[in-house]
Amino acid sequence: MVLTIPLVLLLAAVLALLLRFRALGGGAAVAAVLFGFYLADTGAADTVNQLVTAVAGALVGAGH
Repeated sequence: MVLTIPLVLLLAAVLALLLRFRALGGGAAVAAVLFGFYLADTGAADTVNQLVTAVAGALVGAGH
């Protein structure tokens, strides 16, 4: 059985944990979310998506 978790859900959980353990303040969390939102609207979004896909593929391939 293969369990897939959307990356956005995983990153949201990390952000929530950082807030919970006070490693990140509320203002910094808002800035991080807004940065991601606006980054997705730029030409860099395709490059970031390809990079994340390549790293995820390498991690999955290394596990076999």
